[in-house]
Amino acid sequence: MIAEVPAVPRELSARVPAEQRGPGLGRDAVRLMVSRGAAGIGHHAFGELPELLAAGDVLVVNTSRTLPAAVDGRTGDGRGRGEPVVVHFSTRADRRHPAGRAVADCWAVELRTPDGRGSTLPRAGGPAGAAVRLPGGGRLVLRAPVDPAGRRLWWARPAGVRVPELMRRHGRPIRYGYTDRDQPLAAYQTVFAVDSPGEGSAEMPSAARPFTPELVARLAARGVQFAPISLHTGVASAEAFEPPYPERFAVPPATAWLVNAVRARRRAALRAGGPERGAPGGRVIAVGTTAVRALESATGADGRVRAAAGWTDLVVTPERGVRAVDGLLTGLHEATASHLLMLRAVADGAALGRAYAEAVRRRYLWHEFGDLHLLLPD
Repeated sequence: MIAEVPAVPRELSARVPAEQRGPGLGRDAVRLMVSRGAAGIGHHAFGELPELLAAGDVLVVNTSRTLPAAVDGRTGDGRGRGEPVVVHFSTRADRRHPAGRAVADCWAVELRTPDGRGSTLPRAGGPAGAAVRLPGGGRLVLRAPVDPAGRRLWWARPAGVRVPELMRRHGRPIRYGYTDRDQPLAAYQTVFAVDSPGEGSAEMPSAARPFTPELVARLAARGVQFAPISLHTGVASAEAFEPPYPERFAVPPATAWLVNAVRARRRAALRAGGPERGAPGGRVIAVGTTAVRALESATGADGRVRAAAGWTDLVVTPERGVRAVDGLLTGLHEATASHLLMLRAVADGAALGRAYAEAVRRRYLWHEFGDLHLLLPD
């Protein structure tokens, strides 16, 4: 296991959104565990976040909207019944994709088997040349695995269908077996989501889900600033230690300028007063691992953030470290998830292990509707 975190008991999976767990609850009705390295672990309600941050801190938020990326289909070319499948549309490639022109206009897709309860089970992809029939008469033709060493995600070329329109008409949010039931697409959108035609994430940038307009206003009133980025996520890694695939991202000039300015101001304040007098505001805190990946992809070896857009295949590891991020607000991840490598780039591995053991002991909830973990500098 990465970072020696414990396995998660099944009953700690969040099965419904927070606002459905009781009368009068809102999205922010989740718990927040705060780690400060060797300084220890604190436990809070998420609504206390403004009191845990300082004027001048910056929250880097992902503005990608969640797509209705799960669409029913059936294998075969129509001459036989085939078998039912659920297509998870992950990532649309263009000519600038790292895999090259061969995958331009293809989608990375994951085929899943319906489980009869509204969710799905894993299924091998392929073979090359296999077809999947889609609602409305379109189809997908599988071409090759996205990763030659894996069989889960395949490049597929749509025929007779525009995938964004297909998802709009026939799609629904991707749902996994630990949830109780289907949820409307609105349940998977964050308060920061921006409508960008034809673009979005296969799965919700879930660390931002508990934010509400009221909480954002309270944070702004306290002097916390928001820096938008976008990173359009693919489907979650289902295989142990599976690395992330290239994803489309953008760091706007205004975000690059703000992050550089607050980091310079913080360094100057620390030099003037010394850390023993209390660290000032000016911490750059990523909301979710997607925000880390996007911001670090735009950061040079000199620690300076530059406006950037395109595809990133960056994998943030403890060996590489982080150059622009001081803290991270994130959900709780499975012991075999590659996300934990990124967390170890932000926090000490031993402290991370202690925090996860504490989260299990105190019955924190995992996954996209679960509780949050704020990792701050010691």
